[in-house]
Amino acid sequence: MPAQSVGAELTADPPVIELIDVSKSYRANRAVGPLSLSIARAEFVALLGGSGCGKTTTLKLINALTLPDAGEVRIEGRPIGAEPPHLLRRRIGYVFQEVGLFPHLSVAENIAVGPKLALWDKARIAARTAELLALIGLPSEIGARLPAELSGGQRQRVGVARALAAGPSIMLMDEPFGALDPVTRDGLGREYRALHEQLGLTTVMVTHDVMEALLLADRIVVLDQGRVIADGSPRGLLADHSDAAVRALMETPRRQAERVNAMATADG
Repeated sequence: MPAQSVGAELTADPPVIELIDVSKSYRANRAVGPLSLSIARAEFVALLGGSGCGKTTTLKLINALTLPDAGEVRIEGRPIGAEPPHLLRRRIGYVFQEVGLFPHLSVAENIAVGPKLALWDKARIAARTAELLALIGLPSEIGARLPAELSGGQRQRVGVARALAAGPSIMLMDEPFGALDPVTRDGLGREYRALHEQLGLTTVMVTHDVMEALLLADRIVVLDQGRVIADGSPRGLLADHSDAAVRALMETPRRQAERVNAMATADG
């Protein structure tokens, strides 16, 4: 398990991501808020909770894909409205569960989408694409293939490479490995955690998988009905929590492990 730390303990620098008394509603339904959250540079934060708890809306608020009804979102100390949204998003990578690769573009062309929008020259784009294919562990010849020719795990790797292409310092990940088989999911999770550390990224990952959050994140923020009900290190939340719902959530992987261990030792 990665070294544990919480929020500002990681660094004395100002937070990279701040949500200050943020609320967001869709018609009469409040999706988020009021919610306040600070995320430090190089921190890996998992947003955990059940369906409809506000995880994805919180991620979209960080990236200005949706705007708050109240409160303020700041990226690297600046309100998100201080620059055009497309410029903000060039500094923030975004990885989706369904990847969303353009089916008519090759792998290399998919990876190059961000750099092209940023008006990089062809030589720089080609060099960056080759660098990223190596970084995500895919052979260079895959660059010429179409997404339909790839496995699910390969497509997700390409999705990560595309999100990293323009060199963002922040990565947002919405259930990035949820559609993959368990072995591929575990492997890609570990590989991304290594990339997070290697590149010094600040990562916010939405997941409903407690074990994934425990094994990958430095810090887990549990949401319920759009509000934070727990915020701490994996070890700290596993040890104890006053909220009964959080305790039940943290006990789930332990109970599963005990049942598997009992099955494994039943004949011995």
